[in-house]
Amino acid sequence: MGITARGVGLLVAAVVLLAVGFRFGYPELALLGAAAGTAVGYALVTAAWRPRLEVTRHAEPDRVARGAPAAMTLTVRNTGRLRAASLVAEDRCGGAGVPVPLLRLRPGRDTTVRYDVPTARRGVVPVGPLRVTRRDPLGLVALSRPYGGTVPVWVHPRIHPLTAVPTGAGRSLDGRVDAVPHGSITFDSLREYVVGDELRRVHWRTSARVGELMVRENVDTSLPRLVVLLDNRATAHPDRVEGVAESFESACEAAASVVTAAVRADLPVVLLLVAPEATGTAGSSTAGSGTAGSGTAGSGTAPLDRLAAAQLGEDALDATLTRLRRDRPGDTLVVLTGPGGQGSLGRIGALRGAYPSVVVGVFGAARPAQATDLVVIDAVDGAAFAAEWNRVRRW
Repeated sequence: MGITARGVGLLVAAVVLLAVGFRFGYPELALLGAAAGTAVGYALVTAAWRPRLEVTRHAEPDRVARGAPAAMTLTVRNTGRLRAASLVAEDRCGGAGVPVPLLRLRPGRDTTVRYDVPTARRGVVPVGPLRVTRRDPLGLVALSRPYGGTVPVWVHPRIHPLTAVPTGAGRSLDGRVDAVPHGSITFDSLREYVVGDELRRVHWRTSARVGELMVRENVDTSLPRLVVLLDNRATAHPDRVEGVAESFESACEAAASVVTAAVRADLPVVLLLVAPEATGTAGSSTAGSGTAGSGTAGSGTAPLDRLAAAQLGEDALDATLTRLRRDRPGDTLVVLTGPGGQGSLGRIGALRGAYPSVVVGVFGAARPAQATDLVVIDAVDGAAFAAEWNRVRRW
């Protein structure tokens, strides 16, 4: 609860008038002081009354690519029995305020406001809560309260089309290694028969030995598995323009493009970040986490959501490379870094023993990166990376 400047002045005047009136025996001044004090007390009681408002939000859409239009529809309903008079409301959208008209909102009625959500930058835009300020008719006291929660709008990086994805490797009988776009099928294990299994997959010899139907389980051993490593170290992206590292934004666009292309090709993909991920943003996950799967990459969080919430952080490259060498979550490694990451290409190249194919994208570098046994793509932004990716096709 806050007393306005007018309220403070009137309260001081009330104290002075009462003191002078009683001290020097002027009942008129004491009466004026009492009236002023009563007005301040009435203002406090009036502003303390809490209107019953119901706030609902609807984002259209709640996930959008950078630069695409997005809007928020806010509906405020008066669920109380009294008219919500003398109310001033403002909704928070990112760092800006949006006025919401609530003056004299009748009981059972609602008002709807629709406004655009800024999507010029990648990130998670928090919308809300609604701040409702209750004022007394004299403007002596103002009390602001939050209504409703915060709804995030995910602004994903731009996705550039990639027409080439890594292929699987299948060995022929004469020893050659052939590139196959969808891998090959190899026997993996046996399991019990369940209703709906094809009879041609029943392993009759084992079924006769154990006394129940056993079915062959096959696995695609040559299906390529992609690991996308986004270098989000602050030292890898030292250049800033108004606090924004454009090289990191380009790396996020490239990561989103590679992950989306892999998902569309039905390939398992893992998205990893070098620096620990923020834990205070809705939908974010822990540092360096990632799970393989078709269509997902992250600890239960969509990969594009993780890229929207990605921020620059501390240097944890050595620990990440050690984990990649130990766990080997894939066979094609795509590393996306900035100009400050050129000095780490040697350490990345040491992973060639664990990953048959390593592709490195360097963004915003003044000079072309030099590395042996690595496919290096120098690009100024995500669109240039996609064009060069489609042209190279050497993985």
